[in-house]
Amino acid sequence: MKAEPPIAPKPTLPSGKWGDLSRRIASTVVLLGIGLLLALATGIWLRLGMALISAITFWELASMTGWRHPEMHVTAFGRWRPVALAIIAGLSQFAALTVYHPLAWLLLFLPILAGLPGAAARDRWSYALFGMAILLVAYGLVDFREAYGLPFVLWLMGIVIVSDTAGYFFGRILGGPKFWPALSPKKTWSGTVAGWIGAAILGALLWLSGHGDATLIWVSPLVCFAGQMGDIAESWLKRRAGVKDSSNLIPGHGGFMDRFDAVTGAVLATMFIGFLTSLPVVN
Repeated sequence: MKAEPPIAPKPTLPSGKWGDLSRRIASTVVLLGIGLLLALATGIWLRLGMALISAITFWELASMTGWRHPEMHVTAFGRWRPVALAIIAGLSQFAALTVYHPLAWLLLFLPILAGLPGAAARDRWSYALFGMAILLVAYGLVDFREAYGLPFVLWLMGIVIVSDTAGYFFGRILGGPKFWPALSPKKTWSGTVAGWIGAAILGALLWLSGHGDATLIWVSPLVCFAGQMGDIAESWLKRRAGVKDSSNLIPGHGGFMDRFDAVTGAVLATMFIGFLTSLPVVN
């Protein structure tokens, strides 16, 4: 009897300190895609793009906070809840961005109110808060694009990319104490601080090159920190839902919320700063 040929080992995913590098690259690609969308789209197309982003991320949020939970027996919209809420979120976002009325932003509450009855009892607050964050960020990006110009939005995206890149490489190289091990086991203090320094350097370079004012030097690290907290917050939500990724929309790299979490924190912080004082000039 002939001996069976040896079975080739199955390919394995890369491991070690650089094992998730491809996920970081995916994040950068998504952010660059958003920047390209904001660069090329204006008017109705920009609003359609942001409405689509709202719908996709809302679908992921609804999937993590609704009928997947074993304690859920009856839900609003049944098993179609994520799809139904995604449609409501997209339409509400589009209407809020196109109806020129001072109170049009109140339409953003519609998907929140529609989804609360079907959310798991323990997740209703997290559903409402994360849902509102998703809608406000898309709304805010359109406002920033049209009121402050494309360079301002690219500065925001640049902070997130610089923070993520510096945090990843310096965190892996220097190592050290974990920043918040219960929620993000791989995030270190060295990587976190490297992100702040990278954001400050970006702000300083824009100022020195005449593309912004000096406030960018201290505002950029604040926005960077908010982006890092957005990442931590989404990690908390996924752990609470018992899932590794928000979805499988990006094969092998998770979902859209996984790539958009830091942007959410950064944009929300910038909106808050804008309510308190004048935002930095970027040109």
